[in-house]
Amino acid sequence: MVARGELAPSCFELEVPLGIIAFIILGAIAGAIAKALLPGDDPGGFIITTIIGIVGALLGGFLAAALFGGDPLDEFFDISTWLTAIVGAIVLLLIYRAVAGRGRGRMA
Repeated sequence: MVARGELAPSCFELEVPLGIIAFIILGAIAGAIAKALLPGDDPGGFIITTIIGIVGALLGGFLAAALFGGDPLDEFFDISTWLTAIVGAIVLLLIYRAVAGRGRGRMA
């Protein structure tokens, strides 16, 4: 309960949790950054990049929460959210390349 004349602490906080649209945008950008940092011939286009980014952001969030005990995917404009999403997307992109590269080698 807030005493008379005092403002509630939530009046000053502008923390907005990630919604589904923001999470898709974050995933698309994180996937694009991961592909830019790891150039190469990857199968798949924009949709695969977005899926890798979204799943990578989730993977990075789970790993960061397990390792550091925080909530790294809480705000859209927080640097930890972006770093977590990009690192997760890079890890997932490397796994995707290993799996997809193995499948392409058998077909040829």
